[in-house]
Amino acid sequence: MVEPLISARGLSRSFQAGDETITVLRDVDIDIYPGEMVAIVGASGSGKSTLMNILGCLDRASAGVYKFAGEDVSTLDPDALARLRREHFGFIFQRYQLLPDLDAVGNVEVPAIYTGEARAPRRERAEKLLGQLGLESRLDHRPSELSGGQQQRVSVARALMNGGEVILADEPTGALDTKSSAELIDLLLDLNARGHTIVMVTHDPNVAAHAHRVIEVSDGRVIADNRQIETQPEEVPQLDRPDRSIRAGAMLRRLREAFSMAMTAMLAHRVRSFLTMLGIIIGIASVVLVVALGSGTQQKVLENISSLGTNTITVRAGSGFGARDAARIETLMPADANALALQDYALSVSPAVSNAASVIYRNVEANATIQGVSGDYFQVHNYVTVAGDVFDARDVTDLSQAAVIDEDTRDTFFDAWTDPIGQVLLLGRVPVRVIGVVRSTGATFGPSSLNVWIPYTTAMARVSGQDNVNSIEVRVADDYDMTQAQGKITKLMMERHGTKDFFLTNSDTIRETITSTTQTLTLLVAMIALISLIVGGIGVMNIMLVSVTERTKEIGVRIAIGARRSDIISQFLIEAVLVCLVGGILGILTALLGGALVGSLSEDVRLSFSGSAIAVAFLSSTMIGVTFGFLPARSAAQLDPVVALSRE
Repeated sequence: MVEPLISARGLSRSFQAGDETITVLRDVDIDIYPGEMVAIVGASGSGKSTLMNILGCLDRASAGVYKFAGEDVSTLDPDALARLRREHFGFIFQRYQLLPDLDAVGNVEVPAIYTGEARAPRRERAEKLLGQLGLESRLDHRPSELSGGQQQRVSVARALMNGGEVILADEPTGALDTKSSAELIDLLLDLNARGHTIVMVTHDPNVAAHAHRVIEVSDGRVIADNRQIETQPEEVPQLDRPDRSIRAGAMLRRLREAFSMAMTAMLAHRVRSFLTMLGIIIGIASVVLVVALGSGTQQKVLENISSLGTNTITVRAGSGFGARDAARIETLMPADANALALQDYALSVSPAVSNAASVIYRNVEANATIQGVSGDYFQVHNYVTVAGDVFDARDVTDLSQAAVIDEDTRDTFFDAWTDPIGQVLLLGRVPVRVIGVVRSTGATFGPSSLNVWIPYTTAMARVSGQDNVNSIEVRVADDYDMTQAQGKITKLMMERHGTKDFFLTNSDTIRETITSTTQTLTLLVAMIALISLIVGGIGVMNIMLVSVTERTKEIGVRIAIGARRSDIISQFLIEAVLVCLVGGILGILTALLGGALVGSLSEDVRLSFSGSAIAVAFLSSTMIGVTFGFLPARSAAQLDPVVALSRE
């Protein structure tokens, strides 16, 4: 004797509604054999749809035993139930439940996607099924472009995609006109004749009349089980079912299809996707720009420091920068510079006297910094001579009225056709002849100024009238330790002055201080930008949660046709990651374009984009997608299929 394919004993289903328990199925016993066509009928609210949902593993019984092909369904976990739905059941819903973003072929393919079937044979099979149902000219049409009858036939093709051993049809003709209803009944009869077991829920007696058996349900109980055809099928035709052997790379193919479905969903809702990305774009762009600005500023400042001289120690009067006694202490003398120049660690030494004066050339007048220095000054600071030459020791001894200017000063006083060498400038009332031009370094920490260098003896005697110098700059030999040199300079100056009326600064100390300060400021501002990135991630999570609610019915359909929980998690998690990745790419591009725009508008602002910073920003956007996308994805995967399908 043929064993029942579906066997239920004592099935009951209750729901909690507040403090009240509502029982919609009571002690149902039912057997359905392979190859049968069974109609479940009853009034609205009788429990017939609930019974079919339990039989199709869309819902679980509160009590009783349900076995499919001898296997106790109540012991199966969600993924095992998904396997049953995927491999044995095909669903035909009253409202078709097609996915609106996919065309006819795409909708039919979905069940095979979750089995890991390769794309080419899957598509070929879907097109063949649609062709057999008379839809060969509607393969690329979306549900909104199909009539009700055509949508229902697409639903039938989807039910048959994985074989459809048992086809469960819930009010299959409820939304169809008379002609389409007749065509669907003929189709179901043909499928039954080919070996498919058909279980349909209907309230239409004309539809039920075609079934082998009619099971009547009332108030949750089976009150009648009438066999309209006396003999049950003894020999069921072999079904045309796809090969279910384990396919190599099935998991990889499912992930690839999850990626494809996520892309389809994003492109179908472009505005929503872009608004979701916006927070990520702003956050990533902010982080990249802030880091680039901090790095660029640091580089610029360090270049300025380097241009002031490498391995340079400066001796200044007073007890420190900004000290009130600095202006009153006049103890640094040219002799101190001469003494320092004799030391083994001193590669070059230059005293310096600085003043501001009005510089005149013909009808052009401008304020400039007049610096009295020795010829070694230009070696101390690595100046590059672009025209003429710098002054030497004889010029210093002879109080020569020779001057060296920088390119900015040259461009201010002389046009492109005038050679500045040999020209005479008036420094206040002191005439000097230009003997050389050096390259402008931009090494300033405030507004840029014009620079004129003359021998310090000339500056002291003819410009400022002072006996002392403002500072002494020592370039330490490259192979000499800066700390030792600084100690020896301090010792020598103490011996000469008898008191510490001076202080030392060096380029390394300034470099370290500025580097530390800019790194701290960059980190601080980057943390602020990171907050905006986190806010963007929370926005992604919120939008994805809304998306889960909005697409509840789609999730229910996917679960009904065989999607595992991991498949649903993969799809929604990939969507979240894609949103964040695309947002990250757009954010990086926005930062690069913003940097280029700022650079074209202002030469004073430098942005230095770091590949590592961009990589970290890109990785951050991925991590935000995973972190903030997991909760919505998990929420979607845990939806009860029968609840999801009933959600409007």
